[in-house]
Amino acid sequence: MNGKKVLIIDDEVDLCILLKNFLTRQHYDVVISHRLSDGLREALDFYPDIIFLDNNLPDSQGWTKAGYLLEALPNTALYLISAYKSAGESVPENPRITVIEKPLSLKAIEDLIS
Repeated sequence: MNGKKVLIIDDEVDLCILLKNFLTRQHYDVVISHRLSDGLREALDFYPDIIFLDNNLPDSQGWTKAGYLLEALPNTALYLISAYKSAGESVPENPRITVIEKPLSLKAIEDLIS
């Protein structure tokens, strides 16, 4: 393990499995949540170094909690995931936030987190 922890909050099961497998091979400790409410609890329990946060989740809009996560976890990097960025989704303005669009490239993920 490289000691870094990653939390993925996304309801797309296949994407989560792909990311978890990739990151685990890179020696990250990875936890997945498919609902925002579960992900928020997990974030406070797990204290991840990196969070991948989808916007359109079954129980709420993930990006609405970006500020809360950054405040609660000041040393955590936050990557907002969206298939709709170019369609005008409102992106929270914060220099600690990076938006990445689906489909995700594993090479792009590796470049972002390394």
